[in-house]
Amino acid sequence: MHRAPLKLRVPEITFDRAPFIIFWESTRACDLACRHCRAEAVRHRDPDELTTAEVKRLFEQIRGFGEPKPLLVITGGDPLKRPDIFELIEYGHKLGLEMVIAPSGTNNITWEAVRRFREGGLRAMALSLDGSTPERHDRFRGVPGAFDWTMRAAHFALEEGLPLQINTTVTAETADDLPAIYELIKPLGIKRWSLFFLIPVGRGRILPQVTPARAEQILLWLYEVGEEAPFQVKTTEAHHFRRVMLQRMVAEGASLEELFGNPQLRGRMVGINDGNGAIFVSRVGEVYPSGFLPLSAGNVRQGDIVEIYRDAPLFKTLRDKGKLKGKCGRCEFKGVCGGSRARAYAMTGDYLQNDPLCPYRPGGGD
Repeated sequence: MHRAPLKLRVPEITFDRAPFIIFWESTRACDLACRHCRAEAVRHRDPDELTTAEVKRLFEQIRGFGEPKPLLVITGGDPLKRPDIFELIEYGHKLGLEMVIAPSGTNNITWEAVRRFREGGLRAMALSLDGSTPERHDRFRGVPGAFDWTMRAAHFALEEGLPLQINTTVTAETADDLPAIYELIKPLGIKRWSLFFLIPVGRGRILPQVTPARAEQILLWLYEVGEEAPFQVKTTEAHHFRRVMLQRMVAEGASLEELFGNPQLRGRMVGINDGNGAIFVSRVGEVYPSGFLPLSAGNVRQGDIVEIYRDAPLFKTLRDKGKLKGKCGRCEFKGVCGGSRARAYAMTGDYLQNDPLCPYRPGGGD
C-alpha cells in the first residue's frame, strides 16, 4: 500500500450552506426482493407516503438552497410505483431542479417511461447491476428476469439519449465478479459507474461484507480502472477511495496544490459524506444524513429542509470533522474522507467512530 508522508494533510471541504446531493425516497414499494435492500421494500405503497402536494412543497423548499443547486436523486423502492411520478418530475423541472432517477430494474421500465423521463427534464437515469450474468444478478435481486430487464432499460436510455449511471453493490459475494461486470458495461456508453460498499442495514444485515484488506484491494483496482475507463468511476459509502486516489496521485508526482487547484481533479476529491453534502428524505418526510444512517434531524411536513440541513444539531456535528473519534479523528485525510458515518453507526452504534472498513493507519501508526 502507498503510505502518505506524515506531513501530508489535505484541506477540509465542508458543505455548511447546502448539500451537493439530496436523495428522496419516493416510495418503499418495489417488485424486486433484493438481498441487500436498505428499505426492506414491499409490494405496496406506504399509505403515509408524502402526497403529491407535499412532494411539490418539498421541491419548492429544495429550490430555497439557491445556487449552485443540489442534485436531487429520486430513488425508492421503485419510483415508477408512484402514479404521479411523471407529474412530479415535470414540476421539479419547471422549478429548475437538477434531477436524476434510480428506478428498479423491472419490466416497469418501458421505452415510453424512459422517453417521458427525458422529456420531463431528468438529467440522467441510474440502474443497478450486481452480476455479470443473469444467474448472478437475478439471484442477488431476488427475481428471475431482472438482469434482462435492466440491460433492456439501459439500451432504452442510451437510445433515447438519456445519460446513464450503473450502480453495483460490493459485498463478499459480488467482489470477485466486479472485473466481469466492468467488461460488460465498458462498451455500453454509460457516464458513470458507482460502486456501493455494503452497509449492514435492512436486509443487508445478513450479507457478508468484504474485509478491510479486500476493500483496499478493490479500491486500488478501481483507481487503475478509472485511469482507462470510458466513464467516471466513483464509490458510495467507501469514502476512503479519495484517500487511495490521493495517495496514488502524490506517489506519482502530483502535489496537493496541483490536485486541489485543478477543478476537475478537485471535483473527484470533494468531501461529501453523510450529513455533509448529502442528505436523505424518507418516503414519509424524515430527513436523515443518509438512507443508511437512520437518525432523523426533522421532518419536511413540519419544517423546512433548508433550515433542517443548516441548523439541526445532528448535521452540524457531522460537518465538524474535529468531532470524529479514533483513527478517523487523527487521519490526515479526514478533510476529504471522514469515513462512512453510516457504517460506523451500523457496526459500532456511534456515528462518530472509526469506519470499520478502512485499514489505513494515520501517519503509519496504530
